[in-house]
Amino acid sequence: MTTQTALQTPVNRYGKWYKVGVLVLLVALYAWAVSGIPFTGIQSTAGEVARSILYGMFHPDWGFVYQPGGEDLLRGLLDTLSIAFLGTSVAAILAVPFAFWSAQNLHKYKTVSGSGKAILSLIRTFPEVVVALLFIKAVGPGSFAGVLALGLHFVGMLGKWFAEAMESIDLGPMEALTASGANRLQALWFAVVPQVMPHFTSLTLYGFEISVRSATILGIIGAGGIGTPLIFALQSRSWSRVGIILLGIIVMVTLIDYLSGFLRKKLV
Repeated sequence: MTTQTALQTPVNRYGKWYKVGVLVLLVALYAWAVSGIPFTGIQSTAGEVARSILYGMFHPDWGFVYQPGGEDLLRGLLDTLSIAFLGTSVAAILAVPFAFWSAQNLHKYKTVSGSGKAILSLIRTFPEVVVALLFIKAVGPGSFAGVLALGLHFVGMLGKWFAEAMESIDLGPMEALTASGANRLQALWFAVVPQVMPHFTSLTLYGFEISVRSATILGIIGAGGIGTPLIFALQSRSWSRVGIILLGIIVMVTLIDYLSGFLRKKLV
C-alpha cells in the first residue's frame, strides 16, 4: 500500500501543477484580451436610448406592418427570408462536391481530402458581412448582393458539415458494390448518397436557421432585407418603428427555429 502511494504521488503532483498551469494561462489570456479592448466609459445617452427602444417595443408602430404603397415590415421580412433561402440553397448545392472532395474516408491519399478541407477553411475565413461589402461594390446594393454573400460564405460551413457527415457513414455497402463490379460513381450514388441525404437535409435546415439571422444583419450594410428599414429607423430615432421591426424579427426567427428543429428531428 505504501509503495502504491509513493508511485502515485509524482503523478498526482504532475496533475495538480498541470491544472494550476492551465488556470494561470487562462487568467493571463483573459487579462490580455481585456487589456486590448479600449474602454472610454458608457455614453451619457445609453440609458435614454435603451429606454426609448423598450418604449418602442411596448408601443410599436402597427401601421408599419403593412403599407400598400411602400416599404413595410412584411415586405422586409419576406425579403430577408428570400435572401436566406436562396443563399442557403446555393451554398448547399455548391457544398456537395466540396464534401465529396474533403471526406477523408473516400480517398486513398490524405492530401486529396486535405486540399479540399483547406479550401473550405479559406472560404470560411471571411465573415458574411465582409463578403457582402465586396459584393455590394461588385453588383451594387440590394438583395442580390446578400444572396451572393450568404451563398459563398455558407459553402465553407455546409461543406465542412457535409464532409464530417460523410466521414461517419458505413463504407460496407460501397465496398460490396465495388466488389460486385460497380464503378466508383455507381458505388457513390447507390451506397453513399442514400446514407448522407438525411444528414445533408438536416444540416441545410440548420444552416438556414443561421442564414436567417445573418440576412437581418446584411440589410444594415445595404445588402437588402429587414436590416435596411431598421437602420433607417434607428438613425431617425423612430423608436416605435424600431420596436415593431425588432418584434417582427423575434417572431420570424422563433418560428423558423421551431419549424426547422421539428423537421430536423423527423429527418435524423
